Amino acid sequence: MLLEVKDVYKSYLKIGKKDKQQVLKGISFEIKKGQCVGLIGESGSGKSTLSRLILGLEKLDSGKINIEGKPVKKWIKENKGKMSVVFQDYTSSANPNFTIKEVISEPLIALNQKKNIDEVVDNLLQKVGLSTELKDRYPHELSGGQMQRVCIARAISTNPKFIVLDEAISALDVSIQSQVLNLLKDLKKDLDMTYLFISHDLQAVANLCDQVLFIYKGSLVENIHSSQLAYAKSEYAKRLLDSVIPLKILDYGTQT
Repeated sequence: MLLEVKDVYKSYLKIGKKDKQQVLKGISFEIKKGQCVGLIGESGSGKSTLSRLILGLEKLDSGKINIEGKPVKKWIKENKGKMSVVFQDYTSSANPNFTIKEVISEPLIALNQKKNIDEVVDNLLQKVGLSTELKDRYPHELSGGQMQRVCIARAISTNPKFIVLDEAISALDVSIQSQVLNLLKDLKKDLDMTYLFISHDLQAVANLCDQVLFIYKGSLVENIHSSQLAYAKSEYAKRLLDSVIPLKILDYGTQT
């Protein structure tokens, strides 16, 4: 098992008050190597909090998050560069004063992997479907779709075992979203990537992911294979599915 999230709780102090607001309530799930798991929920459901815990950016109240059997912070310390993240806002994810080459090679330089940088950057640009001629340009000279591909190239530069994609396509135009989803599919297949794909877009999740997790008000209310979405049991999952998929949501055991 690559990632194990077990009975995770997280709360924050309310602003100006002494009591806490429970944000995550007993979240449990697993991700196998080579799997893409989608986490879907509306704003305020706890998606981003969970991603920060998995990335080791925050401390959980109780429960455990293990990667390859080790606590996440210990694993990250022992496996530098083996977990990557692609955020929603590509404009703030890249230093505007860096060239595209510098943006992509930043994690490699940090890990002291400076050998053949030009060749490595060229290969990464080609992997994400961009011209190598772009490497000497600056972020403001590229389109949003191109910059998100640059961010993906940076994320895979260290050959990570696990990538968190946190609303990675939501800021893009619909046509560009489709291109990036296809790119992520190809990378998953070619590089045996393991993804946690966090989104509020159910169609994107269903298109990319093997397994789909529905989170509602801090609780995991459905964990279902993407091929079985029509048989979701929770009312929240059914409501989301009814809003985007032109088919009737069925209970287990019923027929169309």
